[in-house]
Amino acid sequence: MGPEPSQLALPLPGPGPGARRIVIGEANRAVAAALSDPSRWPFRTAVLTGPARSGKSLFARWFVASGRGAAIDDAPALPETELFHRWNRAQEDGTPLLLIGGAPPWRIALPDLASRLGAALQLEIGQPDDAMAAELLPALAAQRGLPLGEGAAPYLVPRIGRSFADLERVVAEIDRLSLERKVPATQSIWRAAIEAVVGPDEPRLL
Repeated sequence: MGPEPSQLALPLPGPGPGARRIVIGEANRAVAAALSDPSRWPFRTAVLTGPARSGKSLFARWFVASGRGAAIDDAPALPETELFHRWNRAQEDGTPLLLIGGAPPWRIALPDLASRLGAALQLEIGQPDDAMAAELLPALAAQRGLPLGEGAAPYLVPRIGRSFADLERVVAEIDRLSLERKVPATQSIWRAAIEAVVGPDEPRLL
């Protein structure tokens, strides 16, 4: 069994009622370690990919706000010639550059850019395991100012999909139902949220 998840606080507030935090678990522990020390990156460049809603943009914000270097979020959306010039400027300035891609693989048509980014440090966020999911749920709820209630994670984790997007959808539905019914987020709300997101055939665990 690996080390328990932890959390990395962003040095700036998020848009919601709670502070933005990155939950660190087996899916992203190597990423957090690599971003903490860009001096080890080949050509001072790293490419970060991963599934939707996995915190890639939050990592980019933390990397820039903590003064470790520059970042380009959603780098595949930029024209490849512009991205190539940004890479060259970072090399001239000696600035570590973090490029945020989408889900891998990121296919690059421009040969010069492909060769340079192919030589960069490749980082990828995986899907959360049970331990990380159990810490993500209250963190996502805290961003909404939503008290999940005691025992939420042990109840929810075995019953929902194991992806960052699944976890976020369930928390959003719990929040919606709790506000709509004007009741705390207890087991009846958790169950209704799972049925709304997963469907009526969600697992009925003892």
